[in-house]
Amino acid sequence: MLDILTMIRGLKRPALIVRAARCGVDCYARNIDLRRLLGVDVVPSPGEALMDLMEIERDLNDLRRGADASYGVAAHVDVLIAIMGEARLLQGSAEG
Repeated sequence: MLDILTMIRGLKRPALIVRAARCGVDCYARNIDLRRLLGVDVVPSPGEALMDLMEIERDLNDLRRGADASYGVAAHVDVLIAIMGEARLLQGSAEG
């Protein structure tokens, strides 16, 4: 299985969406944002959260690429912010 951080590095998304997410990642509030995005009461570990977020992001990207009317760029940016925030946590725990 591919390492989750390698999977994240391999994502190719439009530059504007990625830039918007980078601008928001410093305001990422894990306990609030993950509960809302994942619909959970108990926040999972960064690895578990990333797997769930990657699935949500893949679905959003499929909608984007298919020009589906239900696609929302704000929701996509929101999920990418969470992915970036969780990746930071996971990377920090791996280094320390």
